[in-house]
Amino acid sequence: MKIALVAQHATPLPTDNTAGSGQANESRLRELSRSLASNGHRVTVYAQRHASTLPARTELEPGVTVEYIGPADGRADHTAEADLLRQLPEFSRPLHERWRAERPDVVHAVRWTSGLAALAAARDLRIPVVQTFDSLGVAERRHHVMPLDAGVERIRLEPAIGRSASAVMAGSSDEQTDLARLGVPRRHIRVVPCGVDTDEFTPEGPVAERGTRPRLVTIADLSEHDALANLLHALSKVPGADLVVAGGPPREELRSDLNFRRLAKLADTLGVSGQVSFAGQVGRAALPPLLRSADLLVNVSDYDPSGITSIQAMACGTPVIASAAGGQADAVLDGTTGIVVPPGRPALLAQRIRQLIGHPMMLEAFSVAAADRARSRYSWDRIAAETIAVYDTARDIAAMAA
Repeated sequence: MKIALVAQHATPLPTDNTAGSGQANESRLRELSRSLASNGHRVTVYAQRHASTLPARTELEPGVTVEYIGPADGRADHTAEADLLRQLPEFSRPLHERWRAERPDVVHAVRWTSGLAALAAARDLRIPVVQTFDSLGVAERRHHVMPLDAGVERIRLEPAIGRSASAVMAGSSDEQTDLARLGVPRRHIRVVPCGVDTDEFTPEGPVAERGTRPRLVTIADLSEHDALANLLHALSKVPGADLVVAGGPPREELRSDLNFRRLAKLADTLGVSGQVSFAGQVGRAALPPLLRSADLLVNVSDYDPSGITSIQAMACGTPVIASAAGGQADAVLDGTTGIVVPPGRPALLAQRIRQLIGHPMMLEAFSVAAADRARSRYSWDRIAAETIAVYDTARDIAAMAA
């Protein structure tokens, strides 16, 4: 199968091995492309050419080619939705010309601006378009991730994109429900979660240095102040445990970061400064050893559409306590691979943490179950197989509509 993977926002370079939210998304794009290619399919990734240093065409992996489309625009922020929309005509027209000359069997668009471009480029060519949103604007607004005065065009257009696509891949049950409420037919929606590299994230391997006290780890952007404040309040009721907060700017730049200073002041006020260490930004190579060093990953994000950090921790054999939000509610099996708690309940969170770290046998059982679930449900081999099944369904739907 010839697969056109449209990711206007991405810069998927072979040498990109950094960590962070944007880089993590591009890592997932590479993993999906690689897994599809390993199944014998030819994958071409189409991204916006936002810098003159980017090649017009490069090989990302064997069987995976990246093409950068459009003129380089040094004024544009290739992750800003307004800039992506402004450059949409210069992006979609070349796509149409390429696909008319060499027709792909299926187009898979990642994020909403890519969906607009893919639908415009595929018009009149009778190519099925599969859509992945990664995160929906209505969900971001509901969880206060998006300001009320932002994302107007996105919220208006995402339902139309979902209804126009041959199939939509939701990352979680929550997203599936939101898509149905937006008018996307349920028969066109398939839940296909984010995958994890089970060779990289595995219980075996190096372990970050730690002390003898129970260790909690959380991976979060320091701007998630309310969620992290709740965790610090919970920690004040868990004496004897240490917490590592990973995320934000590099460690040497933390003291100049306003979010860090606010959280550090709160930790001091709560009397837990001696229990908390802020690790700053954690590189990709350092993440598995850090997760392996934890007795528990505590993921308190109010909104986590993919639940990827919880999945990575489980793949390392680390049980998870997570907020019942987004992809985490699907990933963490409550009472089996970890515990799910309602957001904004620090006293209950503290009780659940004490319950687990006070019962090593339960922690061990959760650890084994977590690693098994990550391997069986979230390996890229399985995610690729489910993605291909969606492509086949979309082709069938498009053929019946022709």
